[in-house]
Amino acid sequence: MYGLTRATVTLLAAAVAGFLIWIATQVGDSSNGEYWATYGLIAGAGLVMALSQLLGGWTKWGWPRISLGVLLWAFVPAAIAVLWIVAFHQPHHGLGRNHIRRWSHDMGIGGFVNDFRDYVGVLAFGLGLLFGYTFDTTGPRARRAPTPGAESAAQPPVAQRQTPPRETPAQRTPRREPVRTDSRSE
Repeated sequence: MYGLTRATVTLLAAAVAGFLIWIATQVGDSSNGEYWATYGLIAGAGLVMALSQLLGGWTKWGWPRISLGVLLWAFVPAAIAVLWIVAFHQPHHGLGRNHIRRWSHDMGIGGFVNDFRDYVGVLAFGLGLLFGYTFDTTGPRARRAPTPGAESAAQPPVAQRQTPPRETPAQRTPRREPVRTDSRSE
């Protein structure tokens, strides 16, 4: 059942991601607004694919949460790099394009950033996918025993595990020294 659920959700997410990419092809990228809308849709397709694994039960079937470590150490640096490249290739000036281009050439990375011209869509998809990886699940919630005096009619009490009482030193039986039986005479 688990594999079938995950497979079905993954197939549906692939269909939604494909639809988002198709919409992106209809938007175009001749103006700055169209450009950002196009690559935003492609990033959304990547996000849909990552979330499909979360919703398909790939992890622990708990409530979604953001993993702060993944967000800060993986997503933020990648987002800076990808958004730098995407802004560099923006069709018209505005939103810092000219600054990014000038800074890239001043740092000596202009050629490197320019090499990504044909792969901006791949970077946008990957950034959306990486953002989706910042989400995790907490796992199923454990039921806790009710506090004394606050019984709930909705939940039956959870059986407490009985542990044997600890012995005090006075209650312990004294250890007997083993009796030596030497057959040798001294």
